[in-house]
Amino acid sequence: MDMFEDGADAGPDGDNSPEFTVGELSNAIKRVIEGEFGHVRLRAEVGRVSLPRSGHVYLDLKDDKAVMAGIIWKGVAARLDTMPEEGMEVIVTGRVTTFPGQSKYQIIIEDIKPAGMGALMALLEKRKTALAAEGLFAPERKQVLPYLPDIIGVVTSPSGAVIRDILHRLRDRFPRKVLIWPVAVQGAKCAPEVARAIDGFNAMTPGGALPRPDLIIVARGGGSVEDLWGFNEEVVLRAAAASQIPLISAVGHETDTTLIDFASDKRAPTPTAAAELAVPVRHELMAYLDQQHARMSRALSQGLITRGQRLRDMARALPRADTLLDSPRQRLDRAGERLGPALIAGVQRRKVRLADRSGALRPAGLRARLVQERRRLEDLSGRLAPALARAVAAKRRAAEAQRLRPTTLLRERDRQAERLARVTRQLSAAAARQTAGWRKQIEAAERLRITLGYEATLERGFAVVRSGGNVITTTAAARAATDLEIQFADGRFSVGGKGATRKSGSKSPEQGSLF
Repeated sequence: MDMFEDGADAGPDGDNSPEFTVGELSNAIKRVIEGEFGHVRLRAEVGRVSLPRSGHVYLDLKDDKAVMAGIIWKGVAARLDTMPEEGMEVIVTGRVTTFPGQSKYQIIIEDIKPAGMGALMALLEKRKTALAAEGLFAPERKQVLPYLPDIIGVVTSPSGAVIRDILHRLRDRFPRKVLIWPVAVQGAKCAPEVARAIDGFNAMTPGGALPRPDLIIVARGGGSVEDLWGFNEEVVLRAAAASQIPLISAVGHETDTTLIDFASDKRAPTPTAAAELAVPVRHELMAYLDQQHARMSRALSQGLITRGQRLRDMARALPRADTLLDSPRQRLDRAGERLGPALIAGVQRRKVRLADRSGALRPAGLRARLVQERRRLEDLSGRLAPALARAVAAKRRAAEAQRLRPTTLLRERDRQAERLARVTRQLSAAAARQTAGWRKQIEAAERLRITLGYEATLERGFAVVRSGGNVITTTAAARAATDLEIQFADGRFSVGGKGATRKSGSKSPEQGSLF
C-alpha cells in the first residue's frame, strides 16, 4: 500500500517512519480488511440482538472463542424470511468491514438463514416454552365456538385452493356469509399481514356497514417448516391469543403443527375440517329439529292426558259446592239475626255516656272559667308593653352601632381609588399595546406601498414619461406630444415635444439619457 510505503520527512529525533492521522490509519485498515476478505459465509450463534426504531438490526455473532458484531440494514431486514433471535444457530453471508468511529470490525449481513432443521426446531421449542409460561396457551383462555355463526371471517390467500375448499364445504353443509381477508401465507410478509388481519376483524363494529365476523378461520395448505414459519411468529400468536372473536387454526395438513394451533381456540387438521367445525350440517339439523318437534308433541299430548286423569281423580274426592256453602250460609243468617239488637244496645250505651258527661257542665262553672282566663290575659298584656320597649331599645342601639363613620368612608374611598388607579393603568397599557400594533400595521403597509410603487423602480435607472399629466408608453404618443416631462428618481425634467430631434439609429448622449 502506498500509504505505508511512502516516506515522510524525518522528525526532530531523526525517526524516518511516516506519521498518519487516526482517520488515515483507520481508512487504511478498512481498505485492507475489505480488500482481503470481501464476501464471506459465517456459521455462528446469535448473541445480543438490538432492534432500534431506525429499522436496522444490530446483533452479535459468536462461538466459543470469539464474538463479531453484525449489522442487517433496514432494506435487507424487510426481505428476510426468518428474523434472528438470541441463541439461534445461523449461517450468514456478508462482507467484512470496519467501523472507525469505535475502532472495531464488523460484518454487513446480506443474508441469514437458520443452520439446518435442528436450529429451527430448537427455536420453535424455545418460543413455545416462553409463550406457554406467559399463559398464552392456557386452556382457560379458550373460547367456545358459536354453534351457528352468521358471518365467518377467513384469513388466507385469495388465490389458493384453500379458500375454494372452505367455501365449497360451507356451501354443502350450511351456507353462511364469508368475509375474506387476503394475506400472504409464506415469506417475510406472512406474519405481519396475518396479525393485522386478525386485529382488523376484531376492530370491526358489530352490525356495521361491514359487519364483524362471529368466527375467524386462519387457513393455509401444507408445506415445509420454512413455508409455515410465518404462523410460528410471536406477533401472530399474540394476535390470535388476544382475539375476542373465537378463532380456528387450519394451517398445513394433519401432521403439520404450528404454534398458532396452541394459541387458537380450536385446531382443525385441514382447512376443510375447519369449515366442518364452523357450521353444522343443515339437513342433519333440520332432521334433528323435526325429531325434537315430534318428541315435544308426543310429550305434550301425554302430559295433557296424564294431568286430565289426575284432575278427574282428585275431583271425585272433593265435596259438592252446595255442601261447602251450607255452613257459611248458616253463620251469615245467625249474624243477621244478632245485628238489630246489637245496634239498639250500642245506641243506648252511648246515650247514657253522653248524659253523664253533660251533667257536669253548669253555667256557673263556665262563668268562673271565663273570669280566670280574662285575668290571665290581662296579666300577659301588662308584661307585653315593657318587653316591646326593651326590644325596641336593643334594636335602636344596634342600628346606632352600625351607622356610617368617617373612618369607614375614608377606607372605602381609598380602596375604590386604588381600584380605579389599577384599572386606569391596565387601560393605558392596553391602549399603548393597541396603538403600537396599529403603528406596526401602518409601517408595514407603508413599506408595502413603497415596494409596490413605481418610485422604487426609478432608483434602478428607469424613468416615467408624461405629457399633460398622462403617462406616455409608446414612441407614437411621444412624437404627437407638444411637450414631455420625464420623472427620474431625484426629480422631474421637462423637454420640448415636437421640436426635439429623435432618432432611433443614432442619438447623442444627452438625447439617449432623456428618451
